Amino acid sequence: MTKTQQTILFDMDDTLLFCNKFFDMVIDQFADQMEAWFHGYHLSMDEIKKKQSEIDLERVLVSGFAPDHFPQSFVDTYEYYTDLMGRSKNDAEVKRLIELGASVYGHSIEPYPYMEETLRMLQQDGHTLHLYTGGDPTVQMRKVKEAELERFFGNRIYVTRHKNAEYLDGLIRANGFDRSNTWMIGNSLRTDIIPALKAGIHAIFMPAELEWAYNQVEVDVEPAGAYFTLSSLRYIPEAIRDYTAAKIAAGS
Repeated sequence: MTKTQQTILFDMDDTLLFCNKFFDMVIDQFADQMEAWFHGYHLSMDEIKKKQSEIDLERVLVSGFAPDHFPQSFVDTYEYYTDLMGRSKNDAEVKRLIELGASVYGHSIEPYPYMEETLRMLQQDGHTLHLYTGGDPTVQMRKVKEAELERFFGNRIYVTRHKNAEYLDGLIRANGFDRSNTWMIGNSLRTDIIPALKAGIHAIFMPAELEWAYNQVEVDVEPAGAYFTLSSLRYIPEAIRDYTAAKIAAGS
């Protein structure tokens, strides 16, 4: 690898492909349904959404990303309020909530603006691209295939239910990446940026328009290299070009 060629790891959900907006859409449907069922109990949509978020977040923190967590958070929220309000539980309602929660995994993929152009340009610049995503392998690989991301990442695709500093560091070690020439690009401060900075690699933070509470954390790690925040994928190739050129000019 020359000094200008880099190893670049991309997150997928809400970095390359839209994700959170589909979850938010289904959560709105869930809260609307709950409000209708609990009409007369003075239960607001905001209360319902807050409780669902708490339940979902707690489960992810304990056991990582799994496709049954999200539908189950709807059921758990429903059961919480049926117990609290003294309302009878209904099997048909529970079944409806599981189906509603699971529906989020069946939506068609929607790439972020400039995804194609950015990945193609990075390839043309001679960089090696890797995809590093959290979630269920079956769900995530369906998105990979639908978006035809193998064109850019080949077999360099990693899916884990526990996307954290330990996993990323293990990935870097297992592949023998040169940390001074390796980048992590993603929208999650918790699972992309902080682990990258802890691993001593470069990081580019791509804030999502709609961010999940799970990702809203403080960055308390001192960067060993580059740490940029960019508003669009199209700025990435130039940012990496400029940084590596400056390093070469400085003789490092």
